[in-house]
Amino acid sequence: MIVYVNNKAVEIIHGMKVRHALISAEILKEGISIKSITDEWGNEVGMDGELSEGDKIFVNIEVQ
Repeated sequence: MIVYVNNKAVEIIHGMKVRHALISAEILKEGISIKSITDEWGNEVGMDGELSEGDKIFVNIEVQ
């Protein structure tokens, strides 16, 4: 299924979580600190949040 991380289309397997989408988008890696993750309506979501086809999440990061 396709979800969007910071407006970038990312393909993940159905049932995967926010954490997996961030790994696929190459955001969750050493040297990057995540300040917040929100959905398209501004609601904060957690790393273990579930995703559905077409969901959009936005990640506020800090490069260290």
